[in-house]
Amino acid sequence: MTESDAGREGVPGAGRGRRRRGRGEQPMVPDAAFSSYYGRPVLKKPTWRALDIAGYLYLGGLAGASSLLAAGAQATDRPGLAAPAKFGAAGAISLSLAALVHDLGRPARFLNMLRVFKPTSPMSVGSWLLAGYAPLTMTAAATEAAGRCRLLGSAATAAAAVLGPAVATYTAVLLSDTAVPAWHEGYRELPFVFAGSAATAASGLALAAAPTAQAGPARRLAALGAALELGAFRAMKRRMGLAAEPFDEGRPQLLLRTAELLTAGGAALALWRGRDRRLALVAGTALLTGSAALRFGVFHAGVASAEDPEYTVVPQRERLAARGR
Repeated sequence: MTESDAGREGVPGAGRGRRRRGRGEQPMVPDAAFSSYYGRPVLKKPTWRALDIAGYLYLGGLAGASSLLAAGAQATDRPGLAAPAKFGAAGAISLSLAALVHDLGRPARFLNMLRVFKPTSPMSVGSWLLAGYAPLTMTAAATEAAGRCRLLGSAATAAAAVLGPAVATYTAVLLSDTAVPAWHEGYRELPFVFAGSAATAASGLALAAAPTAQAGPARRLAALGAALELGAFRAMKRRMGLAAEPFDEGRPQLLLRTAELLTAGGAALALWRGRDRRLALVAGTALLTGSAALRFGVFHAGVASAEDPEYTVVPQRERLAARGR
């Protein structure tokens, strides 16, 4: 996706103030402003629709973690928690598939991805994963709503829970497999970020919909998910270096700061006063919104990093220099 030799030479220009200098110290030359031939970006930025693809990322995580929560609630005889988790998983994965198909343009394009199975392609693996997971959630929800075929519903719930973690996190692998700097450089931690975000979303839905007397597992999942999401995201930014800058600028910064506040606040409120029905609803709403804000923030940061040649050129040069040493 890179243009031949594009952006390999810095073009003098006004810097963006990223490099700190000591007091009174004057630069000998201007900061480099990275560009490429004809003023075009080094990478072609993603053309995906934000609402479709960021929504697809969010809803898939909500569905996968809800299936785990539903299976746990079913195994511990918490029907008031299991039912909304089953319905949430089925509804979320249906909307996620609808968003994906809408971005693709027509359903036949999704079906075409099922013509072959390519283990080395995250898109191919993800397509088959969704094709197997969605019917299981539909079966679990349908039997729950009908109150019949309980054995079939239990088996479908358990099978959906087995696939749930992969559904919740494979989209992180899908993003990391692209050349977009803010996504690709976070390949180590991004699956953990998405796993934590999925857990907070599922627990938020359960807190909002389930009886408080049966929502204990959702409260604990909220705390674990928030700790994983926030801790992994901060570790990712520290390791990424320059490529992490888009997360701290413009719209992505606003979305990600909002996500951090809502996720931490919702998890704390769920643990502290989760047995209060009204406060449980507030905590659940905060967790659901915070998870969505994180997915949209990551999406927009990736688009921003693809538009600026510096995030592509500088890490490439640093890796070449490291190999040379």
